[in-house]
Amino acid sequence: MNRRTFLAATAASSLPWYGNPRAVRAQDDSRTFATPAEAARSPREELAYVIGVRVGTAKGKPDYLATIDLDPKSPTFSQVIHRLEMPNAGDELHHFGWNACASCHGTRGRRYLILPGLLSSRIHIVDTADPRRPRLFKVIEPEEVVRKSRLTGPHTVHCLPDGKVMISMLGNEKGDAPGGFLLLDDQFEVVGRWEASNAGMEYNYDFWYQPRQGVMVSSEWAAPNTIRNGFRPADVQAGRYGRRLHFWDWETKRVMQSIDLGEAGLIPLEVRFHHDPASSHGFVGAALSSKIWHYFKDQGSSQWKAEQVVEVPARQVAGQGAPVPGLITDIVLALDDRWLYLANWLHGDVRQYDVTDPAKPRLAGQVWLGGLVGEPSAIAERKMTGGPQMLQLSLDGKRLYVTNSLFSIWDDQFYPDMAQKGSYLARIDCDTVKGGMSVDPRFFVDFGKEPGGPSRAHEIRFPYGDSTSDIWT
Repeated sequence: MNRRTFLAATAASSLPWYGNPRAVRAQDDSRTFATPAEAARSPREELAYVIGVRVGTAKGKPDYLATIDLDPKSPTFSQVIHRLEMPNAGDELHHFGWNACASCHGTRGRRYLILPGLLSSRIHIVDTADPRRPRLFKVIEPEEVVRKSRLTGPHTVHCLPDGKVMISMLGNEKGDAPGGFLLLDDQFEVVGRWEASNAGMEYNYDFWYQPRQGVMVSSEWAAPNTIRNGFRPADVQAGRYGRRLHFWDWETKRVMQSIDLGEAGLIPLEVRFHHDPASSHGFVGAALSSKIWHYFKDQGSSQWKAEQVVEVPARQVAGQGAPVPGLITDIVLALDDRWLYLANWLHGDVRQYDVTDPAKPRLAGQVWLGGLVGEPSAIAERKMTGGPQMLQLSLDGKRLYVTNSLFSIWDDQFYPDMAQKGSYLARIDCDTVKGGMSVDPRFFVDFGKEPGGPSRAHEIRFPYGDSTSDIWT
């Protein structure tokens, strides 16, 4: 059965367990895979879900979830085929994730998307039983989140092996740091907080767990009250942005070790453990310092270490008083743990590194998609607005999808044209044998031409998972 047949067969009207999250068991297990190798061998992706943010573009209109046709044989290829609007304006949908991934393989099916609002702290549950036409299943209002957890600013979403969903939260009920981790049960009811204590944390952002190592790693951005004011160098000088990695004991749910990355590790954002669940290696991108750090467990020790392995030097840009950093805002690791990709949002390039030896990455490819440094670039005669930001890699590692919105308030600071021209979704073809990349000129989704007005494209997910959704246990 190919994916198109499966999608048709599992349309909402044919599912007797429709609307009952607890009943989503092995019936829908064809959307998860037992191993990274099995996932990589699956048929290519035909649909993508992409966040469309209207904050700061279409005033008073809500954000939405766009469904994109990725099938080159389809008459609607490279088009938005469905839009699911949220009930309220001003959410700033940002990162989102699934109710189940590989960690639930054999026990729970991947079907519900969890879409938090970074600014509103409202959490939306979306049912993808009909993958081409997702529908809103439930909304958790911010008052309930605060009442049961005293947390705000939801960011990263990961499912847990026991069926719960965990969401990293940037702040407390007042919007101050350090935040914590919110838990939802398998009926999408707020349980409370995951951590037994947040002692040792200063800020919060992304996280990834690796149960065979008995560890979870988390990174640091800033408090909601800081990022709402836009990026201000004075906040960096005042220590209002993060620079540390936290390693949590998976069982006790407490920080067991923190690593201060110093000035060379300012604003460590996306963390990626190897997909191999037995590995203790991983990477984090320090945005402001524009460096990639390799973290790992010291051999013969219980201690974790972090070493700088990639540096993107700042560049002088006309009209800017100081050299401009690359601003590494996203990284993604292929399922075979060989290829790592990074996006330099301010410079405008996407890079491919061979990380066969994680301590010695080798630059293998580079393309330009807008930004402040590179040559002007365009796809389908559309000049790139802004620089590449969010990355998502196909399960086979051969297609890298790119959007360019970071965060509406910061977009307006660094790329003010985005508010009027909107955002984009582009695709890069990746050589997974020798290395190298090229922009696919046939694929381009212009979020500046959306029916409800221009919007900002952010994170990307596929119905069968992607290179940042799944954690194997």
